[in-house]
Amino acid sequence: MDETGATGCESNMTDLSGITIVTLEQAVAAPYVSGRLAEEGARVIKIERDEGDFARRYDSMVEGESAYFVWLNAGKESVTLNLREEADRQLLCNLLKEADVFIQNLAPGALARLGFAPESLRAEYPELIICSISGYGEDGPYKNQKAYDLLIQAESGLCSITGVGEELTRVGVSVSDISAGMTAYQEILLALFARARDPENQGRLINVSLYHSTADWMNVPYLQHRYGGFTPQNHGLKHPSIAPYGAFTCGDEKQVLFSIQNEREWLWLCRDVLGDERLATDARFADNEKRLENREALETLITKVFQRTDREDVIERLDSANIAYGRVSDLSDLAAHPQNRFRQIETENGTIEALGRGAEIEGKVKTKLKIPAIGAESERIREEFGK
Repeated sequence: MDETGATGCESNMTDLSGITIVTLEQAVAAPYVSGRLAEEGARVIKIERDEGDFARRYDSMVEGESAYFVWLNAGKESVTLNLREEADRQLLCNLLKEADVFIQNLAPGALARLGFAPESLRAEYPELIICSISGYGEDGPYKNQKAYDLLIQAESGLCSITGVGEELTRVGVSVSDISAGMTAYQEILLALFARARDPENQGRLINVSLYHSTADWMNVPYLQHRYGGFTPQNHGLKHPSIAPYGAFTCGDEKQVLFSIQNEREWLWLCRDVLGDERLATDARFADNEKRLENREALETLITKVFQRTDREDVIERLDSANIAYGRVSDLSDLAAHPQNRFRQIETENGTIEALGRGAEIEGKVKTKLKIPAIGAESERIREEFGK
């Protein structure tokens, strides 16, 4: 509503200018949402305890700041509140009166114990969009269970299809947190759009859970298992239900991952990459189901060819044959990747480059966002909203 005092943004009018977000957040899922909203120009007021969001202390690897915190919190304002004190409770009420959106991901029941149950806030502030992010949702037998990213990766079955054989692994980033954050982001934007189109819609109560967001992403293996009698196995860098689709080691010990999606591409692979068009009509590899049944023999044939030359030569052949491929990169490769784009983030110890967002919008001015120190805007926010 009022963008007075917004910090860390050097652009003109942005998509969410004039939108005020109040957050009572920590860790990853909720900060992901509010961080994206801040990047689009919303004023985001982040409420922290005196010791700050504990994600500030996950590490100190980015100019003394935590990598997680830098990634998720640029462009926000930080105010420290103790919600067990009446004056600070009243300040939160004042903030909510002026806010468009309130986001929280405290432990189950914590907000209600402080006297700010989402249902009560919904009645008191009918225009407010309230988004709560939890581990398992607001109902069901697990509703009060604490949850973190890796716990949800395991609980949702994601780990069962990740890894190799009996060696289960996690996805290497906080994918359940990110999934919940992305879900909350889209639902908040939908609520803002609905309210702008029809003011009678006013606010709404949004409940997002890490479990349900991750389970939604598990629908393909779930449907295959429930209705097709097929339980995808964890094949490492191989697709569970398409062959050939996976990583192969070349003569220089570097890996390339490629994918065959249809029979036309299978012919191209055999003729132009493997140099043996007869394989395209080999009964063992007649279609994808046959190739899956005979995957070991097929992969042995491919590896034998790839081992004769280095990765870049194999890639040249794949490229010429119009076969989709990707290098199996490590983090050094990622850091030097020619396709990267970056965004600038200002920290107390200098400007750093983070990898850019997934979308690029024509004509949109890039902004440099600043990481807030703990309580950096406390005095000004108390003066502005402490009436």
